[in-house]
Amino acid sequence: MAIQSMTGFARHEGEVDGFRFVWEIRSVNGKNLDVRLRLPQGFEALEQPVRKAAAAALTRGNLQVSLSISAASSSVEAVVNEAALDAVIELVNRLGDRLDARKPALDGILNIKGVLEFRDPELTESAREERNRAVLAGFMTALEDLRAMRLSEGAALAKVLGDQIDRIGELTLAVEADPSRSPEAIRARLSEQVASLMDTGATLDRDRLHMEAALLATKADLREEIDRLKAHVEAARALIAGEAAAGRRLDFLAQEFNRETNTICSKSNAAPITAIGLDLKVLIDQFREQVQNLE
Repeated sequence: MAIQSMTGFARHEGEVDGFRFVWEIRSVNGKNLDVRLRLPQGFEALEQPVRKAAAAALTRGNLQVSLSISAASSSVEAVVNEAALDAVIELVNRLGDRLDARKPALDGILNIKGVLEFRDPELTESAREERNRAVLAGFMTALEDLRAMRLSEGAALAKVLGDQIDRIGELTLAVEADPSRSPEAIRARLSEQVASLMDTGATLDRDRLHMEAALLATKADLREEIDRLKAHVEAARALIAGEAAAGRRLDFLAQEFNRETNTICSKSNAAPITAIGLDLKVLIDQFREQVQNLE
């Protein structure tokens, strides 16, 4: 199963035993797989097979599934209501001697409401099962069409996400390579800060001051955050290239991208790195927004 979107639409029409049927499936984003099914009366037996097939093909998305049934003209049969016909004939015979009128013709009797009915032919159990199998096969076709559309949209999304991941990787390398991260640059900044404090004339413990400076230098190191960002970039690339549903895991990685970037911005005391961090945050928000569309 390649990466796919959660949005799509499919429609399939078919005919079996004088019945025309139309399946329509609409799919939108959802945290889990939710199938809302609308079946006409007499087709309730299809509910469980439809739900089972949808769960086997898809893992996430809100699905609206509807089946419409109409009878072809050739499938309608004329049926005489024998009880109504007997009642009419009895009434004609009973009133025949009392009224000076011709006996009604056959077409007149059949035009009496309730004598002649038009309805769909009654199906035997085996015929009903055969009909349901044909209609269910139509659903499977529609489901495959829906999946093909979701895969097509997923491929387009994968390209967008891949470009965004590459850009996140580039910005991570830019943070890593920034001259302000060098030990010499950090040492120089801290030395300036210490010298500034000493010049105030305040009574300060020089040893304690240098110890605090060493702690600040350690906290200012971005190595761990950079390494984690690199690892997350590789994990995201693997998910995009993989065959399994990746939406949930990519959403988790987007949160991790954001967490590491926030830490970089909070630790940074260099304007260039802060600017890169802000660019990362904007890009990660765009990445996460696209990920919400993935299965």
